[in-house]
Amino acid sequence: MQRRTFSSLAFGASLALGAIGMIAAEPANAQAWPTRPITIIVPGAPGGTTDIPARIVAQKLSALLGQPVVVDNRAGSGGIIGTQAFLNAPADGYTWLVGNTGSHAINYTAYKKLSYKPQDFVPVTDMISFPNVLVVNAQLPVKSVADLLALLKKEPGKLTYASAGIG
Repeated sequence: MQRRTFSSLAFGASLALGAIGMIAAEPANAQAWPTRPITIIVPGAPGGTTDIPARIVAQKLSALLGQPVVVDNRAGSGGIIGTQAFLNAPADGYTWLVGNTGSHAINYTAYKKLSYKPQDFVPVTDMISFPNVLVVNAQLPVKSVADLLALLKKEPGKLTYASAGIG
């Protein structure tokens, strides 16, 4: 419970600091911002691990900025569809992307031809962190990653794996 509270507090503080930075920079702009709705593209399905934090941010930002902040889920192809939609949008500050490990790291290594590369993006903030684990069947003689790698080398092509993501 304490970890979750700290994570929520850190997330809220990051959001508030970012918003304060945007508001403090506003006098330097020729016009007020935002003057129209902001779209946050989520390259995944509604209710997913990227969608939920995006909706929390959208709700808070909408109240803070006085403009609608809309979450636009563009699921498909492991995040490629949504990520490409973001790159095709005008670079005017009104379209944001909540990327994830799949859309920005795994796809880059899993696909030979990808219409974008990590250098096409500028990270603004780390919104949330999700732990990942590596597990094996308890019947395997594996107690560490080194043991697993040794077994894979000893028996190539005999073991399989499962992943919640791509490939």
